[in-house]
Amino acid sequence: MQVLRCLPKQEIINLSVSLGRGGEACIYAVPSDSDLVAKIYHKPTVAHAYKLHTMLANPPENPTASLGHISIAWPQDLLLAADVGNGYGDRIIGFLMPRIRGMRPIIDFYNPRTRREHCPLFNYQYLLRTARNLAAAFAALHNSGYCVGDVNESNILVSDTALVTLVDTDSFQVRDVENNVVYRCPVGKPEFTPPELQNKIFAQHDRQITHDLFGLAVLIFQLLMEGTHPFSGIFQGSAEPPPYEARIAAGHFTYSQKQQVPYLPTPIAPAWEILHPRLQELFVRCFEDGHNDPELRPSAQSWLSAIAEAEDSLITCTINPQHRYNNHLHTCPWCQRALRLGGRDPFPSHQAIENREHLKPRIKPKRRYNQPPGLPQPATPLQRFNYWQQATSPTYAPQKRFRKAKVYPVVLGLLGFGILGYLDVMIKFTRPYVSQNTYTQQSLMSRAPVNNDTPTFADYYKQGHAAYQTKNYEQAVADFSEAIKQQPTYVKAFVNRGNARYNLKDYEGALVDYSEALQINPHEVKALVNRGNAHYMLAEYSNDPDTEYKQAIADYNQALQVNKNEAEAYIRRGIVYSEIAKYSAQTLKDFKQAIADFTRAIALNSSKAEAYFQRASTRYQMAQYSGDFNQEYQRALSDFDQALLLNNKLAKVYLKRGMLRYELAQYLGSGSNQSQAKAIEDLHTAAKLSLEQADTENYQQALSSICIIEENKCNFLLQRSSIWENVGKN
Repeated sequence: MQVLRCLPKQEIINLSVSLGRGGEACIYAVPSDSDLVAKIYHKPTVAHAYKLHTMLANPPENPTASLGHISIAWPQDLLLAADVGNGYGDRIIGFLMPRIRGMRPIIDFYNPRTRREHCPLFNYQYLLRTARNLAAAFAALHNSGYCVGDVNESNILVSDTALVTLVDTDSFQVRDVENNVVYRCPVGKPEFTPPELQNKIFAQHDRQITHDLFGLAVLIFQLLMEGTHPFSGIFQGSAEPPPYEARIAAGHFTYSQKQQVPYLPTPIAPAWEILHPRLQELFVRCFEDGHNDPELRPSAQSWLSAIAEAEDSLITCTINPQHRYNNHLHTCPWCQRALRLGGRDPFPSHQAIENREHLKPRIKPKRRYNQPPGLPQPATPLQRFNYWQQATSPTYAPQKRFRKAKVYPVVLGLLGFGILGYLDVMIKFTRPYVSQNTYTQQSLMSRAPVNNDTPTFADYYKQGHAAYQTKNYEQAVADFSEAIKQQPTYVKAFVNRGNARYNLKDYEGALVDYSEALQINPHEVKALVNRGNAHYMLAEYSNDPDTEYKQAIADYNQALQVNKNEAEAYIRRGIVYSEIAKYSAQTLKDFKQAIADFTRAIALNSSKAEAYFQRASTRYQMAQYSGDFNQEYQRALSDFDQALLLNNKLAKVYLKRGMLRYELAQYLGSGSNQSQAKAIEDLHTAAKLSLEQADTENYQQALSSICIIEENKCNFLLQRSSIWENVGKN
């Protein structure tokens, strides 16, 4: 693509290297200037041109100019379309802006886990300095009459030295005073939206600086309170907990100092008292006093002053010098917090970092198929099938361990033989775990070229892809790592290496790769969806699974913002909501949200068997909570049938449909013999397909189910056990 740059002199720029693509525009590298990138709109409008003219005529002050850092990635120059036939056209199609390198989204710093991974030396003083620099950037914008509008964590980047950069600035609200025109910001996130704008159509409202100040305060609160949202908490009412937008609209600040609110702080959140008294005062002014009178919200300059005061009052812990806290406290709050978190220090010491202790998972994942088989506990048929229902997991990822069940019913253990063959099979299908340390992985898995010719990027990338296709994930990681060394900005190499690590159950390593890909291209949909998957799996081992689930949902939401037709994002988000529903106080609401997501995915792609399967499974689970067995079971049965029409080789669908049919036979009292016969037929089919596909988990569940239903026919299990032994030998 050829475009015309206007200043400082007219210049033809050839744009060929795409750095990222979003719903509104595409970002390109500028060959003649590595410090700039070009943003080209897919459908440029006159409004874009006028807005950019206004922004260029009145740029805000850069508060970190003396440091040589860009705090606000403001447009630098206009780009015009090149008219090949008649010189150059005058149609503005985009602009040049600074290229930002070496920075991460702000969430990576206020989230304790990602902060430990990416920047473990980033202590509380750094968080205060980040908040201070963020307030300075907002103050500069407000002083020039601009509003961010869509304040959220995705358009704020932070460096390892606590410098801040606001990006996506052409989405800000811009007021053209000379022509009395306002170019509005039509989007916003409910969690950062003030009460007076909740449930409003943003495109119909002019944003005010007071609106920005609410979102700014939320971000500062999250920075200083370990990612805790000021309106998050445990609902004390009897109904379903309201969403964030309802809490904000009602003014229910969880840490309210002036009224009773129906929420208690979450146990995982830091104590309110950890904040400097001046900061406590400003948060109360913003979220309580400012609820009815937005003009009372503290200005960005007020935050700047208060944060500077808090930073000046920091003292150092005598036990861990990385612990910095304000001098109004008598003991170190971070030492206490580390004890509460079972030794997981929010700000690990230099020694812990040197020994890589900060990267160790809180609970080391164990291979569930190596666990010794246990005896099934006596139970009624309904209890048995409730257990099976919980045991079934989404197929796109390795199965999650149960939260409540303590014994896994492996019938092969009950029979007491075939153990050696069983172990052979387990060894065959087991991939060795690799270190959670990403640097160690790369060094262990790197390999020298086989021949004397130096392989190219394309060679390594092709080899990695081939290894992945054959499920040799260790080799795939090694090849993609070598490819990345040669082209460290190639997004798909990071995504593919993340996928390989994901299949090795190295979810933290996968998370790092997906985040690296998004650092290069924030609009890479596959990286967003897959990072959400990694967060979902990490929830199992997290001390705060709710945070992982929220981060997963946030990634899926962001993917849908980039591409509203991404069916996979709806399916994955539905799976997370279905999982949350099992433990939340608003179970039915979350189940309904999951079903709505699966339904949307089906509407986008009716050939998605996975969407039908997940919707059926969720309806199956929801029936247990709603008590509406007949209607929900029939709907689930219909979805299972549709999934098999699309793909009749899905063992998991036969397995779940068999369970459902058996429950219908037992508890609905209609055609019980026929339903039970169909259930057994489904379970036998599930066992057969699982055997063919080497799916150990579904195979064992199918055998367990058959053994319970046909307790006098356990010779079936003996035959299958012998087959498994032969599979292991072959």
